[in-house]
Amino acid sequence: MTAERVNPPALSPPAGFSHAVVATGSRLVFLAGQTALDAGGEVVGDTLPDQFTRALANLLTALRAAGGAPADLARVTVYATDVAAYRAHARELGRIWRELAGRDYPAMAVVGVVRLWDERALVELDGFALLP
Repeated sequence: MTAERVNPPALSPPAGFSHAVVATGSRLVFLAGQTALDAGGEVVGDTLPDQFTRALANLLTALRAAGGAPADLARVTVYATDVAAYRAHARELGRIWRELAGRDYPAMAVVGVVRLWDERALVELDGFALLP
């Protein structure tokens, strides 16, 4: 797979995402929304950073099981129940992303939602990846 990150100078400089990702490859993997569920189906973590860590780890676990790696991510959407809290923790969340997924950022969006499927969940991530 090749993934070309496109960040036009006419747009504001991206921080923790790419404006566009041009990907070529042979397998498209759609990743279901992942929250901070443990293997027993319980939400773990009481803070947004704790839940973000687990949700991202779960997303990457699904991706790896499909044969992919973090650099294969083309698109990730983050659903947050409190966008203000997400913004307040942005630096820490960015550090967590880099530790777990590296610096090959996919195209991303953060969407504020009223609630998620599990009432204790503060954040959910879904996306797709293009594998060779």
